[in-house]
Amino acid sequence: MFRRSKTTPPVPAGSEDEGGPALPQRLSPRSPSEALKPTAAPPPPDEPGRERGGLLGLISGLLTLSVVLAIGAMIGLTLVNREFREPGPLANDKVVVIPNRSGTSEIAETLSREGVINHTTLFELAARFRGKGPLKHGEYVFKAHASIDETIDTLTSGRQVQHAITFPEGLTSEQIVGRLNENDILAGEINEIPPEGALLPDTYKFERGATRQQIVNLMRAKQREVLNQIWQRRSPEVPVRTPAEMVTLASIVEKETGRADERPRVAGVFVNRLNKRMKLQSDPTIVYGLVGGRGTLGRGIQRSEIERATPYNTYVIEGLPPGPIANPGRAALEAVANPSRTKDLFFVADGTGGHAFAESLEGHQRNVTRWRQVERARQQSPQPDAGGVDKVDPAAGEPNAAQPGRASAYAPGSNATFAADGGGVDANGRRSKAFDASEGTKLDPLKNRSYDLSSPKTVPQMKNP
Repeated sequence: MFRRSKTTPPVPAGSEDEGGPALPQRLSPRSPSEALKPTAAPPPPDEPGRERGGLLGLISGLLTLSVVLAIGAMIGLTLVNREFREPGPLANDKVVVIPNRSGTSEIAETLSREGVINHTTLFELAARFRGKGPLKHGEYVFKAHASIDETIDTLTSGRQVQHAITFPEGLTSEQIVGRLNENDILAGEINEIPPEGALLPDTYKFERGATRQQIVNLMRAKQREVLNQIWQRRSPEVPVRTPAEMVTLASIVEKETGRADERPRVAGVFVNRLNKRMKLQSDPTIVYGLVGGRGTLGRGIQRSEIERATPYNTYVIEGLPPGPIANPGRAALEAVANPSRTKDLFFVADGTGGHAFAESLEGHQRNVTRWRQVERARQQSPQPDAGGVDKVDPAAGEPNAAQPGRASAYAPGSNATFAADGGGVDANGRRSKAFDASEGTKLDPLKNRSYDLSSPKTVPQMKNP
């Protein structure tokens, strides 16, 4: 048998011991408040399906809102684009100048003031956000009923109004500068009058704001380019040693005839004379020696002026003058580089605006006689501008055209009027002391007179008769 340990506590009442019945336990007393207080129910377990459904609803709502906003934006853009492409209020094409340094708002105000656009705000929106590039200042043509889009295209393209200025062949550099100064679209001043023959006559285009000096620089660059090209393909038989000499001879040809078909033949006459060491006897050289860059006398050449020794007077000097007497065009340069191969030594006006050519003095005299018959008939029925030297107005576009009623020694289409009895008719209809200075005739006061300008001697000055 086992004995119960002394340390074993007594079994409380109501408990089972060794199979005995359990005795009820005595409960500790509670306060009334604790007895009445309800006990909170435990939270229900999480439901994964319900959380997923709420997220999907949120996403669905956001997508629906996005679709609505996208549709609204598309409708708005469509309406705005339609406004951008709507025809504008301009009734007719119009030139508008956009001032330099104008911002988008200033440009919009200018266009609105000029009647090109109606809505400055729409224009600014289109200019800022349509990504067509910066708006450029300048002078533009806006087409009738141009839309905002078309207006912006015009301003971003930079295609400004092209102005043009034309310089006829045969003008002097001083006359060309005068034309540039008269143009009120060009800006700025010209630094200095360019050397004679350094400019290429042509039509030059420019935009508003271009300077006069820029046109001069362009003319000089074009002349160098053209001269270099023509010099490379010149005939070896032409007696000119440098490009400068070719320009000088071309300027004389330019002033002698305005007919393109005659230039090579006139150049051939001068080349033949140079090869034979004959004086060129060109009237335009007399005029240039007297008036220089002004280029015109406005009357017939006087006998004393034909005899007057100047560095340019080819009735006095031998060979070429010291420099050009005008600015020749491309055709005159081409004519000198490749002249007609003839034996002609003379030419005189034929009454039709052209010239009659001759190989001998006798043939030339016959041509002069025919010309004087034409001239006499014209004097009986007065013609306008009957005999001014270089009388043609450059603005007419033919400053060097052979004029009816003018004749000279052998190259009469240029600078003097002569009557049958040796008396010329000036611009006022008065008879002047001009005469036929044909080389080798009894009327030639310059026979056997020549001066070499390459020597240091001063060219003698002849006295007036």
